[in-house]
Amino acid sequence: MSRTVAGARSGQRTRAKKYNRRESLAGYLFIGPWIAGLLIFTVISMGWSLVLSFQNYDLATGSATPAGVENYRLLAEDPNVLNSLGNTFIYALMAVPLDIAFALLLASLLNGVKRGSGFFRLVYYLPKMTPSVATAAVFLLLLNGNSGAINKFLALFGIAGPQWLSDPAWMKPSIVIMSLWGVGGTTVILLAALQAVPKELYEAASTDGANRRQQFFSITVPLISPTLFFLTIVNTIGALQIFDQAYLLFYRDGNSSVPDSARFFGVYLYQQAFQHFNFGPAAAMAWLLFVIIMIITVIQIRVGNRFVHYEGGDRP
Repeated sequence: MSRTVAGARSGQRTRAKKYNRRESLAGYLFIGPWIAGLLIFTVISMGWSLVLSFQNYDLATGSATPAGVENYRLLAEDPNVLNSLGNTFIYALMAVPLDIAFALLLASLLNGVKRGSGFFRLVYYLPKMTPSVATAAVFLLLLNGNSGAINKFLALFGIAGPQWLSDPAWMKPSIVIMSLWGVGGTTVILLAALQAVPKELYEAASTDGANRRQQFFSITVPLISPTLFFLTIVNTIGALQIFDQAYLLFYRDGNSSVPDSARFFGVYLYQQAFQHFNFGPAAAMAWLLFVIIMIITVIQIRVGNRFVHYEGGDRP
């Protein structure tokens, strides 16, 4: 009897191992295309760009000669690098808080919708799917300093609108306004976080006499703080890599004489690589940006974890 039971258990373990192997194989097959894309278009490309950053590459002949740290020295001596980094940081400091605040407002409004919530989620998310070129074409009309819809709206209240696209002081705010058009992705994530907050906590707080404002800052914000923390990191990384909005608004016609206030790091990197064909310095710029993003992300994680509420008190 005992031999029969042992044999049955051994057969079950053998079948379980075969099943697990089949499951693992199926999983690897499904993620195989993604892994191939990651290796080819990200890992190998990053490795080649790192090598390129220490070389002088001639596109015409396809030859490369060692340059040591010369490309990085050139970055330190180029005033446009520091200027473009400063503009990028300023843009990130403006865009990231506004993006999250505006998305949180929209998510809070959607969280209170009972009927047709799916339709409104779709409406708010659709702008995120709009191609950047189409979005830029629309905002070129909206932000026109003379006949744009935004300035016409401000004129109704007796406010003289600025020259959004030609006044250096308003160029970065104009890109921030354009970036808010795609706030739908952040809104959907925050909406999911808001819907995960237990309703019983609001009922208990209301019973204790807490008003809406007190409930928001004492219950909502702490419980969605991990999501806010995640979005802050992700949006900061995206803002530091800004390219398409700035390029389409100010460099769409190949103009390279725009004011310094509209020169962003990603755009200047593109100009070095694909207009001046300085691939070595451009690769060095890419790795400089990578290191800066890594440092900022580490600082955000170290500082942000002190203010994030994790369920059960566990911290990553």
